[in-house]
Amino acid sequence: MNTSSLVSIEDYTKDEILEVLKLASAFEENPNQRLLEGKVVASLFFEPSTRTRLSFETAINRLGGRIVGFSDASSSSVTKGETLKDTIKMVDNYCDLIVMRHPVEGAARYASEVAAHPVINAGDGANQHPSQTMLDLYSIYKTQGTLENLTICMVGDLKYGRTVHSLLQAMSHFHPTFHFVAPESLQMPTAYKLKLRELNISYYEHTELDEVIDQADILYMTRVQRERFADPLEYEKVKNVYILKNAMLANAKENMRILHPLPRVNEIDVDVDENPKAYYFEQARNGVFARQAIITKALGLK
Repeated sequence: MNTSSLVSIEDYTKDEILEVLKLASAFEENPNQRLLEGKVVASLFFEPSTRTRLSFETAINRLGGRIVGFSDASSSSVTKGETLKDTIKMVDNYCDLIVMRHPVEGAARYASEVAAHPVINAGDGANQHPSQTMLDLYSIYKTQGTLENLTICMVGDLKYGRTVHSLLQAMSHFHPTFHFVAPESLQMPTAYKLKLRELNISYYEHTELDEVIDQADILYMTRVQRERFADPLEYEKVKNVYILKNAMLANAKENMRILHPLPRVNEIDVDVDENPKAYYFEQARNGVFARQAIITKALGLK
């Protein structure tokens, strides 16, 4: 296993998180650096992606690297029955770094154990999405001026939402207060709540969105993910349970910012887009700089 891999946000210490945020800031000031000249990065997306794949590829291009791989598993030998192990072992021969998204939880960890080169987890099922977490942390730091002692409200699919799981773990270094807003069927898994109790971090659970908005420094909205539901009827019951509208922000804190890992469906009304508290499109832009930092750290270039 390559110890430079980023499979879980817990692979980074608090100091490493802060180091990557500092690197991201430097890349935002100067994104075009030829640090990957002569390097090849494999981009393996077994699951659909827009922002994650394109921002990784933009990051690689701006660093002067080359990209191989696929954006659809149907165009790979997986369709012929090739195992994940064989795919990773084969691709590992051709590249210096592997960026991988996969629908199965634990697939990225397995890939990191098989590959000789570093693996960056671009999302594994409902488990982890650490590069998204780093761009979220960078967005929070840029908008709040600190990561310490913030009130973070997470809304929507907290059961299957890998972005909220990773963000919760990362923010736990910085003395937050959490508010979890979800229907009964999509509440934050018990394992994460037990971890917060061990760390003596306060959290509160709600089923109504209105009662938490005015307390939030960061309002982190999520999409209810149809692809995680085996039963379509269960998805239909909860898909529109929370819809953020501009009028609901009237008494929000001045510093409050709305984040969303995107894509959105109905959970943020388009009338919110022009509100200065809406930060989700800038958040997506921050993904390029955060991923440049992650890549260069993994390869020991910074």
